[in-house]
Amino acid sequence: MKLYITRHGRTRWNEEGKICGQTDIPLMEEGLKQAEALAEEAAGKGIDLIITSPLTRAVQTAQIVAHACGDLPVVVDERLIEQNFGVYEGEQFQTPAFQENRAQFACRYPGGESALQVAARTYALLDEIKRKYPDKCVLLVSHGFACRVLHTYFTDVTNEEFSRFSLPNCKLLEYEL
Repeated sequence: MKLYITRHGRTRWNEEGKICGQTDIPLMEEGLKQAEALAEEAAGKGIDLIITSPLTRAVQTAQIVAHACGDLPVVVDERLIEQNFGVYEGEQFQTPAFQENRAQFACRYPGGESALQVAARTYALLDEIKRKYPDKCVLLVSHGFACRVLHTYFTDVTNEEFSRFSLPNCKLLEYEL
């Protein structure tokens, strides 16, 4: 089965270089335009179903794509929510302590979750999609870190490659599930 993965459109915190995990922030005007461009690209892909994170920025992106693709069904799934970055929410992305913690996959951010916890929930979702929708073409709308983890389900990467992988807003990745 064909699976597509994308990251939501741009937000104000993306523009400001702030760490935005589970803080619920809407798309900015640029993000809405990115979602519209994504919708045009997705329209010819034969997508049957969209599964999205519950955060507003992802839901907005999913709804724009769904509408452009013939009002596709949109399912909200908590497992696609962004990593909980705990005490670092709202801090600058380049904060040294955040960057140090970021390289420790099995360590939780203080007050948040670890990369391994994100992998556990997103891998379980992918396994479920495989069972539940074997004949469907599915689009997942999620977030930067969650997309990085989802990518590792399909592609082996070193820790360094994992840390460097960054999915631009509304970029569409294609996989066979």
